[in-house]
Amino acid sequence: MWPIRPGETVGALRAVVLIALGTALMALSAKVNLPLPYVPMTLQTLVVLMIGAAYGWRLGSATMIAYLAEGAMGLPVFAGPVGGIAPLVGPTAGYLFGFIGAAFVTGWLAERGWDRSVTLLFAAMAAGHILILAAGFGWLAFGLGLGAAKAWQVGLMPFVAASLVKNALGATLMPAIRRVVDRG
Repeated sequence: MWPIRPGETVGALRAVVLIALGTALMALSAKVNLPLPYVPMTLQTLVVLMIGAAYGWRLGSATMIAYLAEGAMGLPVFAGPVGGIAPLVGPTAGYLFGFIGAAFVTGWLAERGWDRSVTLLFAAMAAGHILILAAGFGWLAFGLGLGAAKAWQVGLMPFVAASLVKNALGATLMPAIRRVVDRG
């Protein structure tokens, strides 16, 4: 979004604007949620993966770090609406920190051409989703001490079908968005 002309370096202003836009989209996507017992289902993972694919691994990861920092400072950017340290050490912590890895991997793959094919982009986004779900599962099972069976039941299984739908949506939306941006 805000394409770079050949030979133009990525400027600080461009990065700041894109990070601000990305964190705003993350905050909005957190507000669309279905409350579940431990971790709400939100649109955040879709937005994380689309930001990674659109921004690349560096700016995508920086955007997720900025998003977590905004929340840690108390801004109500997380699902709920809540901010502060509690979500970063509670049941959602693994998923939230998994956003950084997911943006990194999806962005890295996108920079290598995986964003030019719906099938490859679906696979790149699936890798990002797997990272998010694995981080969430690991934190629930071992960080919070729920155990693997309970973490599987409440932290993984409810999200598998939604993750597949979000992957399909993201993989089909990104090429359409790219065509619109490339025309502008």
